[in-house]
Amino acid sequence: QVQLEESGGGLVQAGGSLRLSCAASGSIFSINRMGWYRQAPGKQRELVAVISRVGTTNYADSAKGRFTISRDNAKNTVYLQMNSLKPEDTAVYYCYANASTMYVANYWGQGTQVTVSS
Repeated sequence: QVQLEESGGGLVQAGGSLRLSCAASGSIFSINRMGWYRQAPGKQRELVAVISRVGTTNYADSAKGRFTISRDNAKNTVYLQMNSLKPEDTAVYYCYANASTMYVANYWGQGTQVTVSS
């Protein structure tokens, strides 16, 4: 099993910044993709950004130019630096990992609330 522990959410004014962190633990052989999804009230969960083990990144259009995803493979940790935050970025942000233990599976964190006030 893999556990994902998120931190760094909170309340920030529009134009501000937040940095989310997510550390994976457990009987991990390797972690392939890691990333962040978000879900706003009344909306479906959507991709924010993902990063491969070798550093290839993919961003939602809404995140391009404002958010930066990075990872530390030695620490099994992924980060999301969010700048120029907008009220529409308000959501619960979920950490995601595609990891290999005895088999390959997708894992999700509990979620961390990000609220951007106008």
